Amino acid sequence: MKKLYLIWQDPKTRRWFPVGRLTYNDKVYCFMYTKGAKKASNFIPLGRMSNLEVPYESSELFPLFANRLLSKTRPEYEKFLHWLNLYDSDSNDNPIVLLGRSGGIRETDSMEVFLCPQKDKDGKYHVSFFSRGIRYLPKHALEVINSLNPNDQLFIMSDLQNPSDEFAIALRTGEPVTIVGYCPSYLAEDFHSLLKECGPNSLKITVERVNSDAPTQLRLLCSMIAPWPNNFEPCDGELFEVLPERVL
Repeated sequence: MKKLYLIWQDPKTRRWFPVGRLTYNDKVYCFMYTKGAKKASNFIPLGRMSNLEVPYESSELFPLFANRLLSKTRPEYEKFLHWLNLYDSDSNDNPIVLLGRSGGIRETDSMEVFLCPQKDKDGKYHVSFFSRGIRYLPKHALEVINSLNPNDQLFIMSDLQNPSDEFAIALRTGEPVTIVGYCPSYLAEDFHSLLKECGPNSLKITVERVNSDAPTQLRLLCSMIAPWPNNFEPCDGELFEVLPERVL
């Protein structure tokens, strides 16, 4: 079962918290808050879903998530599917997959969504994600990004002195070295765990697609493949645990 997590950024501390989880099973969507919603001191419950301890179910996608999907009537919808590299995919009509790949990013708030990674058909950790922070990079970095090609290898660097995220991981090219963004914060802890368990040479990050005509948050689509260690579970931290403390 696919798990879509909702994450929220505290406007004061700039820290990201997983605050909810959305699943779909037997034609029913289920939303549950996570412990991150309680740990985030400035987080306010979402609209009518005001009780953190109650599971919410619906036969239709909750407006909170539906409003983050690009309408199929928009003229750029097909281009949008290409940006996500889902145009020829069997999942290009699955709202949870579309949200998970795009992040459901809106400029009007501090929320984002992502799919919890699952084992691929080869039993490996395989996740696609868009490079973050591109709009803050210098012009030269944008030129380098636009010159990248599918399957070009990228490398990661821990940003140990990042004041807002102790797990921050930067993405760079090979020689000549250029920073081309950051791994999403919600994946960084998993990446650190995989580096520790499997070693740095076991993680392979490549360019999946460059969208030179897309907004910066959809500019550089990357792919990461790594072994899946025994006893490893993604999104396994306390903040991801659902409330109440039971899984539907």
